[in-house]
Amino acid sequence: MAKISPLGRKCHHYYCYRALTVLPSLLLYPQCTKHSLCHPEELELMRHYLGVRQASVNRCPSRDLELGPCLKQLARGLKLYQAQLEALEGISPQLAPALDTLQLDVRDFAINIWQQLEDLRLTAGTPLSPQASVPTFTSAFQRRAGAVLVLDNLQGFLEVVARVLNQLAGS
Repeated sequence: MAKISPLGRKCHHYYCYRALTVLPSLLLYPQCTKHSLCHPEELELMRHYLGVRQASVNRCPSRDLELGPCLKQLARGLKLYQAQLEALEGISPQLAPALDTLQLDVRDFAINIWQQLEDLRLTAGTPLSPQASVPTFTSAFQRRAGAVLVLDNLQGFLEVVARVLNQLAGS
C-alpha cells in the first residue's frame, strides 16, 4: 500500500528501499577509500572503539517470517540509523546535501513502517526510540570513521529489509 510521505511523495516500501540503497553507497565509497577504512577488521575495531551499534534483525528470519515482530524490529532499526545519521551532522559541506536526503528518506521509511504497524494494530508497547545511546563523534576523523560504520551498517540492514519486502511481496 502506498503512503504519502511527509515530503508529499508516494512511498511504496519497495520504492523507499530502492531510494535508500543508492545514497549509502554513494556516501560510503568515497569515505571508505579516502580514509582507508575499507577492511572488515579495521571497521570492526573502529565500530567497537566508537560504540557504533548495528540494528538487530533476528526477528526477521529467512523462514517462518512473523510479520508483527519483524516490522517492529525494522522500525526500531530505522530509528536507530536515523539517530546515528543525525550524529554525523557537520561531516563535510560536500556530503551535507546527500546526508540530509538520506536522513529524510530513512525517517520517511520509518514512518511508513510504523503506519503499517498501526494499520495492523501492532503498535502497543513498541517504543520507537533507540534502545541505547547514540555515539558522539568528537573529532573530524571520528565523524568520518563513524560515517563509514553507520553507512556500512545501514547498507547491511537495508539488504535484510529488501529480503523481507521481497518475501512479503511473494506471499
